[in-house]
Amino acid sequence: MTLDQLRVFLAVAEREHVTRAAEALHLTQSAVSAAIRALEGRHGIALFHRIGRRIELTAEGRIFRAEAAAVLARAEAAELVLSELGGALRGTLRVQASQTVASYWLPPLLVRFHAACPGVAVEVGAGNTTSVVEAVLRGEAELGFVEGEVTEPALSQTVLARDQLVVVVGPRHPWARRGPLTLAELPESPWVMREAGSGTRAAFEDLLRASGLSPGALSVTLELPSNEAVLAAVEADGGATVVSERAAGPHLAAGLLVQAPIALPPRSFKALRHRERYSSRASRALLELAGGG
Repeated sequence: MTLDQLRVFLAVAEREHVTRAAEALHLTQSAVSAAIRALEGRHGIALFHRIGRRIELTAEGRIFRAEAAAVLARAEAAELVLSELGGALRGTLRVQASQTVASYWLPPLLVRFHAACPGVAVEVGAGNTTSVVEAVLRGEAELGFVEGEVTEPALSQTVLARDQLVVVVGPRHPWARRGPLTLAELPESPWVMREAGSGTRAAFEDLLRASGLSPGALSVTLELPSNEAVLAAVEADGGATVVSERAAGPHLAAGLLVQAPIALPPRSFKALRHRERYSSRASRALLELAGGG
């Protein structure tokens, strides 16, 4: 098994299409197909279902995908270490970030980082807090950026910035036209929430518990996998939601949403890294720019 074979497998797995993977890798379709056949033939296992002109990962392929991604990430991390030991600051820095961080806080930081370290390519993956923690633990990312609480002892945490959660509703919602709202009144509305594993949802549910209110008291009518999907549902009179003020800002400014009259405590954006793995100069430079150096 070679690193090139792993790169081919991951490209096909991501796109579930041999031709598109070949184009992305600048290889011929036959070379990509041969690499997949070699992997499957050597180990006597099918990694993809062939369904007509489509392909999709088998159950075994889905398991192997996580391991292949981790191996490739560790190889690229090793390459970054060697380049730094040779005196150069170049290579690939892999980062994972939760959606709120990846969409609203991280991009300006990466622009500044590119200006300071043009030889380092940064690959960013977005998910929720749970998936970011898993990626850093597996070595798929050297750095993780999250807004949720993390209790994993293998990871160090550095607070970088503050963020404000807000409750928002549509303009026709009763909370858009009333005085101060209490936590005890929150169950009166239907709610649209991010999925389990979201740092935003976890922070809000922790706040409810600390106030003596069970998260189960809320009537959650929709669970959606992104901030924009949640906000769109609330704009369509889906009820109330809680999001970062950074995510809600453009919608509030346009009058599509109204901030409900309840104050929530701030939370922190944090950087995560594995305590026992090498900390590259590139990652240290990024953290220093972010204020965590």
